[in-house]
Amino acid sequence: MELGFGKGALFLLLVAAVVAMLMRRLRISYSVGLVAAGMALAWAPLTPRIILTRGFILDVLLPPLIFEAAFYLRWSQLRRELPLVLTLASVGVVLSGGVTALGMHYLAQWEWPAALVFGSLIAATDPVSVIATLRESGVHGRLKLLIESESLFNDGTAAVAFGLAILAATGQHLTTGRFLVLLLDNVGMGCLCGLAVGWLAVFLAGRTEDHLVELTFTTVAAYGSFLLAEQFHSSGVLATIVAGLIIGNRGTLGAISDRGREAVQAFWEYAAFAANSLVFLAIGMHEASENFAVFWRASAAGILVVVLGRAISVYPICGLFHWSKLRITSRHQHALFWGGLRGALALALALGVPDDLPGRAAILRVSFAVIAFSVFVQGLTMPLLLQALGEVPVTPPREVVRPPAHEGEQAG
Repeated sequence: MELGFGKGALFLLLVAAVVAMLMRRLRISYSVGLVAAGMALAWAPLTPRIILTRGFILDVLLPPLIFEAAFYLRWSQLRRELPLVLTLASVGVVLSGGVTALGMHYLAQWEWPAALVFGSLIAATDPVSVIATLRESGVHGRLKLLIESESLFNDGTAAVAFGLAILAATGQHLTTGRFLVLLLDNVGMGCLCGLAVGWLAVFLAGRTEDHLVELTFTTVAAYGSFLLAEQFHSSGVLATIVAGLIIGNRGTLGAISDRGREAVQAFWEYAAFAANSLVFLAIGMHEASENFAVFWRASAAGILVVVLGRAISVYPICGLFHWSKLRITSRHQHALFWGGLRGALALALALGVPDDLPGRAAILRVSFAVIAFSVFVQGLTMPLLLQALGEVPVTPPREVVRPPAHEGEQAG
């Protein structure tokens, strides 16, 4: 059915709302239900289609999801865990990508360029999928902080690794100087953009008591930080994370009025719900159109080596902190390992692979296969694992009430 973007989006949001109600009653993961609904819609003749492009995912859907998650992270708590989180989000991503690339080269017989590109884009856990699963499960405390913050921060490493892999795959010469420039551009400039936009939004919000104006400043900060960083060819996700951290933590100290804080929280929770719904519906629609039979061996190898790479990136790194104050229990290590979901971020990177790169079709198909495994297998079993580990009640509440943003600051 040919619908305009507005009508199509309204129809898909209606589907998402119905799916949310049904999944809550069935106690099934909301993201799994959305992907399944998207696959069903793909086969229906009279439904709108979402054109899933790298720009649509990164520029439209990702900023509100990233900003809303960072807004609720309390710096007092994150600061204590930062050495562990940054190690997992940097060394861990490199280890995971390296293991994946090796596995695809030797198991799937891929050429090194395609294997390295795939390993770099699939290495980072997806903040959209991870955060959605944790919230549905009702996880709180340190485990939630570790999984969410790692999934947010590892994008910087993945972006640098992906850029290097593309350069190597296209035959361009890499030097230490070029690597440092790429690192500075992606991570350093991304953080600077987030700092500048975040502090500007806080400064302007502190000059008004109008909650609608305050809400507008946060909206501009979420998208503005992302787009500004992308303009400088740096990490938009890192920029939005930094902006969200600044506004979420400084806003609780009086920069945003009480009424403004309530409006900001309500608006961004809904914006995240809407964007999350469109992401998973779009993934489902495109999963239904993929022919995995052509690359079934490569897909099976991809799933195997991605899971193995995640294990090698989590357990040894956690072992490094075993005798420190940041020691992670074995229960939390198991949750970190299995909670390394892939989703929209990996898909956006896969869609950014150059058209003339040999093996691009295989990279896309295997990426879709890994995402499908992540959503349906890991997404469905993650709540069961958390229950077995004692992290959530056996019968989780039907509605998880998020604590006010200032509670985490007091608790920290």
